[in-house]
Amino acid sequence: MTGAPVSSPPTRVRPSPVGFWEAFRFWLKLGFISFGGPAGQIAIMHTELVERRRWISERRFLHALNYCMLLPGPEAQQLATYIGWLMHRTGGGIVAGALFVLPSLFILIGLSWVYVAFGHLPLVAGLFYGIKPAVTALVIHAAHRIGSRALKNPWLWAIAGGAFVAIFVLDAPFPLIVLVAGGLGALGARLAPHVFAMGGGHGGAQASYGPALIDDDTPTPPHAVFRRGHLAAVLATGAGLWLGAMAMLTATQGVSGALTQMGWFFTKAALLTFGGAYAVLPYVYQGAVEHHQWLSGPQMIDGLALGETTPGPLIMVVAFVGFVGGWLKQLFGPDALFLAGATAAGVVTFFTFLPSFVFILAGGPLIESTHGKLAFTAPLTAITAAVVGVILNLALFFAYHVLWPRGFQGPFDGASAAIALGAAVALFRFKVGVMPLLAACAVIGLGVSGLPALLQ
Repeated sequence: MTGAPVSSPPTRVRPSPVGFWEAFRFWLKLGFISFGGPAGQIAIMHTELVERRRWISERRFLHALNYCMLLPGPEAQQLATYIGWLMHRTGGGIVAGALFVLPSLFILIGLSWVYVAFGHLPLVAGLFYGIKPAVTALVIHAAHRIGSRALKNPWLWAIAGGAFVAIFVLDAPFPLIVLVAGGLGALGARLAPHVFAMGGGHGGAQASYGPALIDDDTPTPPHAVFRRGHLAAVLATGAGLWLGAMAMLTATQGVSGALTQMGWFFTKAALLTFGGAYAVLPYVYQGAVEHHQWLSGPQMIDGLALGETTPGPLIMVVAFVGFVGGWLKQLFGPDALFLAGATAAGVVTFFTFLPSFVFILAGGPLIESTHGKLAFTAPLTAITAAVVGVILNLALFFAYHVLWPRGFQGPFDGASAAIALGAAVALFRFKVGVMPLLAACAVIGLGVSGLPALLQ
């Protein structure tokens, strides 16, 4: 097979079949090491599954990734679910997807408890003083990264600009922006197909690492072949789980109860996460901060900082939102605050990720048949362009709360501005990783804000 040269000759012996529990151990390990956002997580899976273990070939890996790119939800978690499903049927997909999320959930519950219980202490406050400006720089960097890939012509720039005006000036709801952008893409596929023919975002297979268990010519496993009966069964199961959970929350909390409202709200959020977690954060902010008031704007920034420092999908910031909301609302009384927070975090995680499992287990074979068709991909291209404008609005929101913590009538925080500028230079110029950047900014923030308070 021709392709780009690799560092060593590929092994010509096909790997031995992988048992369910061997795969279980790998997915568990992945759940604890999946740092770096979706790009880093996908790179880890490529290194482990394509290059090192050869459980799946390069082309089949990219094929699965392209499917996941077309779906709402965290693409890296869906990719793990897809490969687990391809290897070990429904059980393998559920295990791979769940273990991608659960370590992050437990870690975030612990960190959220430290935050709400001890966040007023000078040490913790000082660390977050430095992390908040770094998060602002990270959001700006995300807007640039997505924009440089998505905005390939003036028409897509116009969609991004229109989305920014809609949410910043008109305060339009995020679902409406997604709907309008998708409609423009569908219309554009007919009237100006060259505008939306963006091509694959991840390229093609470039290297052979030797025969793989699921190779280029490996037939689709029988369980992955599209069947109407299987599609109906999985959709019915997913709908039953959702309805059962909502019925239980409604019976115990009432329709207007905080947990019931969280379940409904994060179900909608899960269906709108085109373009990654940064794209849906403005919607989460609108609902969780402005409408339901489960937490404040500055707390939302702190939650994003915690989400950046833990393994798993960045959208796991919703677990922090749930924990803080459950704690502050005292769902089970003032003597059970941790239980309230942990329960709320579990509830929002369940409703956020249930659609992702349904999309893969039910729709994987069906989506495969639509891959590469412009009528299907053009709306996603337009939505991705709109997402750039939405993320820019989020960056301005974060910058306002960081640089003017008391509002425009209060003083400008020059130290935070300096940290944010330094973080931006580190990201754009020196390509510093997220974890080292946040660690360095936390130490600087402690020195600027927390250490003087500790010495008093």
